[in-house]
Parts: sequence; structure tokens; C-alpha cells
Amino acid sequence: MTKLTKATITFDNGAAPIELPMLSGTLGNDVIDIRSLGKHGVFTYDPGFMSTAACNSDITFIDGEKGLLYYRGYPIEQLAEHCNFMEVSYLLLHGELPNAEQKQQFTNTINGSTMLHDQLSNIFRGFRRDAHPMAVMVGVVGSLSAFYFDTMDIRDAKCREISAHRLLAKVPTIAAWSYKYNLGQPFMYPQNHLNYAENFMHMMFATPCEKYVPNPVLAKAFERILILHADHEQNASTSTVRLVGSSGASPYACISAGIASLWGPAHGGANEATLTMLEEIGDVSRIGEFIKRAKDKNDTFRLMGFGHRVYRNMDPRAKIMRTTCHEVLDALGLHDDPMFKLAMELEKIALEDDYFVSRKLYPNVDFYSGIVMRAMGIPNSMFTAIFALARTAGWIAQWSEMVSDEELKIGRPRQLYNGCTRRDLLPIEQR
Repeated sequence: MTKLTKATITFDNGAAPIELPMLSGTLGNDVIDIRSLGKHGVFTYDPGFMSTAACNSDITFIDGEKGLLYYRGYPIEQLAEHCNFMEVSYLLLHGELPNAEQKQQFTNTINGSTMLHDQLSNIFRGFRRDAHPMAVMVGVVGSLSAFYFDTMDIRDAKCREISAHRLLAKVPTIAAWSYKYNLGQPFMYPQNHLNYAENFMHMMFATPCEKYVPNPVLAKAFERILILHADHEQNASTSTVRLVGSSGASPYACISAGIASLWGPAHGGANEATLTMLEEIGDVSRIGEFIKRAKDKNDTFRLMGFGHRVYRNMDPRAKIMRTTCHEVLDALGLHDDPMFKLAMELEKIALEDDYFVSRKLYPNVDFYSGIVMRAMGIPNSMFTAIFALARTAGWIAQWSEMVSDEELKIGRPRQLYNGCTRRDLLPIEQR
């Protein structure tokens, strides 16, 4: 972070101008350092923080105009093609890709922490059987603070590392058990001889009745889903983790808060909403009807899975998932399945129709990842839970970076107050 020059704010009411330093990072837009504005009796107003940098970070870079996504400087395309999720998680946490020895040690550490405290099974049983898996995950992840409080000193780097490893290891178990609890099936314990993706699939789909062998094509596809969703800069859930963490809260509470934020349909619920939309359309013959509705400004219907708030070009993750999607459909022989034919026809129209092309409403990662997970037999209700276990890697990296930052301050956004001015209270008989 280097200082460039100064920006000057002038006022038309005769007030003295204010000079503010400008800062430049290694990539991306320059920023105006407004930290001293409060001393001058003014603040900025930026609903949704669309133009506000709330932190400095070394982890993830996005250029929405060019369709770029880098983890620690590495293009997402290279990581998805050549790395597994453990390597990417190590990269996010430590800043560099591991060598063979570091990778094995890190993998062994995570595998050795996948089991949950036995009493945590009682917390699952406190929920209704039909509770949404995300509701269960928010509660169970938050409760980890009551079971693993031996490393709660967030000022200690070793304690932070242990907490990070525990979260990365245990969230997949919690997510899979949330699904099993829904079904009324026995919890399946993790198998340390399986890799991260295979282990989750085992806990999701295996039963005590017979041996489960993960399909390698599906396992690879699932690994890519995890890598593509591992981090995405300062989005709503990551900002939530950072804001909660700025108060000194436990990492388990921070990640639980991130899961709650991710659950929103405008955030992590988008891939679940995409499949719900496809089910609503129902048949290829009805696509025209829904395309017409999507173009109608007076219709509340939205075409889910197309366009992105950040990417003004093709989502780089979508390109990878599109290839993965076809690999999975080929492996399972599902290209003739009505739902997948519907999805592929909708994709074709969106890529060719002038209305969508001119507005750059390309299919995004949620469109393809939802199709892939449905093909794998994962129900819609688990889509966001899987998003959460993938994003845990990024959340804990962001949390650890924030806690280690010498400039850390508790988050305290300002407001533009539009309520009543001062008024005096009247006795109840006069109101």
C-alpha cells in the first residue's frame, strides 16, 4: 500500500477544503483515505459499501470488468485445473502454495480433526427433522465455542492456527450431518483415507448398510466447486465475518455469523434459487414464456443464475463450471434428462439473445454449480450448505488476516440520521 497523491474536497458553503491522501494497492482501483474526515465533522454516505474499502487485504483480487479472480495472485483457472482444495486452502491461509511435504502435513492435520465432539450429536437432535441445513449449521458451528475453548486466545498465532484447522476440518462433517439428520439416517463418520471432497461425499451418501465408493469424476467436480467458492473478496458474508471478528469474538462465532449471512437468497442462496426456477419453468416448451417475463420491466420474475453484481463480463468461475458440468452429465449419462435439457436450452438462449448479451447477463457460477450438484444427487436445500463449507477456507483466512492487522479496530459504521429532532416527552394523559 503506497501513498500516491492527495484528493481535495471543496464545499460550496464557504467551509475550508479538506485534503485527503490517496492510496494505491498492487492491483485494482486507488482509494481515498477518509479516516480523518470525522475530525472535520463530516462522514461519507455509501449504502451497500459500493465504493468503500473497509480493509486492506492480500488474499483475493477481483476485476469485474475484465472477469478476473485471483487467490494470492494465482488465476482461479490455474488453481481449479492443477490444485486440490487442500492446496488452495493452504494458499489462502499461508499466502503461498505448499510444497509436497507441507501439503501432506497440512492434509494430515485436517484429516486428524474431522471428528466432532460426541456431545455435539445432542445439539443436532435439538432441531426439528425438517429444519433447513443452514439453520442447523448456524447453530452447530456457533456451539463449537462451547466445546473447543482451549484455543480461544485470538492474540496467539498458534491458537488462531489450531482454530482455523478445526473449522476447516469440522464444517464438512457438520454440513453432511445436517443432511443426514434431515433424512433420519445415521450419522456417517469421516474416513481419513479419503480426500476432502471424497470424505464429504462419503458422509453425505454412505449408509452403514453397504460400502460407498465415490465416483472419481463427481469427486473432481465437487473439488472444483469447493475451489471456485473458497473466497470472493469482501462480499457480504466475508464482511460479516470481519465485522464480528473485529469485536474479538471467537472464530467459531465469526464463521457462524458468516454462514447466517451466506444463507440470504441474494448471496449464497442463488444456486438453490436457480434450480427452483428451473423446476418452476418445468419444460423446454415454456422457456419462451419465462424469457418474455424476464424482459418485462413490470414483471417481478427474475431469471436466476444469470449476471453477477461484481462481474460485468463472463464470470471466470462459470467458464470452469460449464466444462465441469458437461463432464458430469457425460459421466452420468444425463444429457437427455428433461431438467438438464431445459437448463442447456436456457443457457443457449441467454448466450445468443441480444437482450441478455447486450446486458452481459451471462450464465454465472451458480447456474452451473446448481446443475452439477443436482446431477450428483445433492438436494437443493444443501446447495448453500456446500457453499458455506467451501467458503469456510476464505472466511478463516480473512479472519486471521484481520486479527493479525496492527490497524485493527472494532467495526463502527456511521449513519445519515433522518429521524425526529429533539422533542419533549408528554405525560400519558396528554398524548
